[in-house]
Amino acid sequence: MQAHGPRGGRLAGRTAGVPLAQLAGSTGLGGQLEALRGRSVLLVTAEQLTAALALIELDGVARRMVLCPPDLAAAHLPHVIATAGAELAVYDAASPEQARSALPGIAASATLAPLPAPRRASEPTEWVLLTSGTTGTPKLVLHTLASLTSALAAAPPPPQPITWSTFYDIRRYGGLQIFLRGLHAGSLVLSDPAEPLGDFLARAAAAGVTHISGTPSHWRKVLMSGQSGRLSPRYVRLSGEIADQGVLDGLAAAYPQASVAHAFASTEAGVAFEVRDGRAGFPAALLQAAGGRTELRVAQETLQIRSPGTALRYLGESVEPLRGSDGFVDTGDRVEERDGRYYFLGRRGGVINVGGLKVHPEEVEAVINAHPWVRMSLVKARRSPITGAVVTADVVLKDSAGAPAPEVVARELGERCRGALAAHKVPAKFRIVTALEVSAAGKLVRPGE
Repeated sequence: MQAHGPRGGRLAGRTAGVPLAQLAGSTGLGGQLEALRGRSVLLVTAEQLTAALALIELDGVARRMVLCPPDLAAAHLPHVIATAGAELAVYDAASPEQARSALPGIAASATLAPLPAPRRASEPTEWVLLTSGTTGTPKLVLHTLASLTSALAAAPPPPQPITWSTFYDIRRYGGLQIFLRGLHAGSLVLSDPAEPLGDFLARAAAAGVTHISGTPSHWRKVLMSGQSGRLSPRYVRLSGEIADQGVLDGLAAAYPQASVAHAFASTEAGVAFEVRDGRAGFPAALLQAAGGRTELRVAQETLQIRSPGTALRYLGESVEPLRGSDGFVDTGDRVEERDGRYYFLGRRGGVINVGGLKVHPEEVEAVINAHPWVRMSLVKARRSPITGAVVTADVVLKDSAGAPAPEVVARELGERCRGALAAHKVPAKFRIVTALEVSAAGKLVRPGE
């Protein structure tokens, strides 16, 4: 990976920052870079800035890098180490003791020291990202730098440097994509999960952030905070969850000067597309773009992708193939075409069964979230002795003067759902709550996850 970055480029954490040009002759690995050459390395730093610097230094040196997000359960470490064949760990002062003691390690720091010898790339490094199945057991997904940067391959450098930021952790696929964009185009401001939201937005604004990314749940929190005005970006990106019309409209109103886009990507399939027209879903014409670098199709109501950004394979024994024999990856995301546009219904495994009839929670949430006084919602199942399950909804309302009483909104939501959905999809109960749980990955925590 290019170590010096764009002219004037910078990586900025909460309390420290590093000019990218400084990396050409400096190291944060304590002079131990050569000890990592040709090895399978487990990256278990707690601090994002330390992780970012290590990624740049290790590419072309390590045989394999395994990117462990900070919330990886200690119980899963032995599985990750064995599956990846990890030999050494890179950690920092804030890494949990379990991670630091799991393997022989080298301490990393964001405080750089002179590089004892010129940098030398010796081999193409494998990048391994973790993803979880419904059991929470991580799957290890093998990428190369070429697959990770395929969405950038055809993109010319911007006419002037830009400054990216993201709510994601860069050791997850969504955050890693923004990290790579930051190196490609300018600078990157890293978030910190312990930092109050308003402080992060103010810090991003002070750093001149022009482009910023997060999940719809991240952005709903921004809109709910009343502090969205601290930032004035030119480009706002959503990914990782279904972007419904409510959150798209909310961001368009909060940032009228910005281009609001939502992208579809997955750790396995890579970046598939980006939509900038302000509407939920994506044009059906994207499926007809045969011969392009990225191809889409719908089979059995599920979106499938073939792309140069697709990962090579899963690591480990007795794992299913990552892609089909024709190269397409089944994303597991169900879609439905309406009037020349495809809309996401939800994950194939997240269906609620109501008396033998299927309900996609995200489809119901999209209807609820379109109500002018709703900020976000979570639709789930409740047991029923008659139908096996019924649909219920937890709803967070906008905190605004002049809002109707919660019971009024709940009644209106029932009327709205009955007018837009089949009877079995209408929630039997709307519960008004003050907040919904969001995972470390920035997604709504759903039952069973």
